[in-house]
Amino acid sequence: MDGRRRNPYQLTDESPVYVISIAAQLSGLHPQTLRQYDRLGLVSPDRTAGRGRRYSARDIELLRTVQQLSQDEGINLAGIKRIIELENQVAALQQRVAELSAAVDGAAVAMQQREAQVHASYRRDLVPYQDVQQTSALVVWRPKQKRSAE
Repeated sequence: MDGRRRNPYQLTDESPVYVISIAAQLSGLHPQTLRQYDRLGLVSPDRTAGRGRRYSARDIELLRTVQQLSQDEGINLAGIKRIIELENQVAALQQRVAELSAAVDGAAVAMQQREAQVHASYRRDLVPYQDVQQTSALVVWRPKQKRSAE
């Protein structure tokens, strides 16, 4: 979560509110099919204290997806389970990338602030050193000849 307290009575897509008969109607599946999907680990709804299944809106959407992959695409249930696992893994990795990206951005800002502090602490009475360009010019020095006493 983002650190804020969420209202415990606020419904989200993940709030387990639908009993199996309603979830079956909403997904267009038979309740026994939902039980089978739960046993296989395809769609695992939350449970009440009495062990009754409670489906969320996200679970209903996942049930529809499983049905579509099975009937329209001809993918077997083992393949569908693997697809769901991989999609969940991708979502988790995307979340982790976002977290790491935010951490890198925060570190860059902190580094820039620290760099600005260091630059602000420089003594202003010193003259910055500038590298002298070397050339290939040749300078010949000849001492003046002493004049002889005449």
